[in-house]
Amino acid sequence: MRLDSHQHFWKYDPKRQPWINEEMKVIRKNFLPEDLFPLMEQTQIEGCIAVQADESIRETAFLCDLALEYDFIKGVVGWADLASDDLDKDLDQFADQVKLKGYREVLQSKNVDYMLRPEFIRGINKLGKRGYTYDILIFANQLEATYHFVKKAPEQPFVIDHLAKPKVKLGIWREWKKELSLLAERDYIFCKLSGIVTEADWKKWRKEDVKVYLDTALELFGPKRLMFGSDWPVCLLAGQYEQVLEIIELFIQPLSPSEKAQIMGGTAMEFYGITS
Repeated sequence: MRLDSHQHFWKYDPKRQPWINEEMKVIRKNFLPEDLFPLMEQTQIEGCIAVQADESIRETAFLCDLALEYDFIKGVVGWADLASDDLDKDLDQFADQVKLKGYREVLQSKNVDYMLRPEFIRGINKLGKRGYTYDILIFANQLEATYHFVKKAPEQPFVIDHLAKPKVKLGIWREWKKELSLLAERDYIFCKLSGIVTEADWKKWRKEDVKVYLDTALELFGPKRLMFGSDWPVCLLAGQYEQVLEIIELFIQPLSPSEKAQIMGGTAMEFYGITS
């Protein structure tokens, strides 16, 4: 199955999406399954993973409801306050949602010490015991803290969103590669080839600008731990859905058919436990 491992849905509300500033006004509107499905059909993408964009239990319920209604939504990555004393109760209310595959918090907006707190680690370990994955959303300058964080949960399946958001616009990559390589040494950590164009110059990026970052990800993780993600509709800040997909398809062109299949769906299906 050709699977988009990372996209979002929302009914736009400035109070719920305060991060969408004036510079991002192109995505200040509703983005729902009926908007995405035609793009997937045009590009032969057969399924997607809907990832949280709002830090609320209501967001998790919203995405789970959409997944029940639309078969092409193969999985959901929801939100929960992992450090909460009520975490078990929050997780219990979604225990019967078979398409809920994992959780995520917006760690990129938090202090680097946030993920190292004992109560947060406790929450991560609870996810693992229930069979959930965890998406790591960070900036490149949080990689060192993330390395110490993941060591505290060696049984937990992790995936790094958006290659940890390297500074593509500035062409900075060597320190990012050095720190990312420490995470890649741990075979329970995966990586999404997603969100890369929005870290470049939105107006003037070229395919050549992102190549070193994609090359690095392939070198460090290999096809079996890499997965394509569009990051739609956030990607619209810098390019259309088909443009984002084209970058990855051109990049993987030299690979074998089985390696291409891993990156374009196989890895995500295995990571999120999707069978059909």
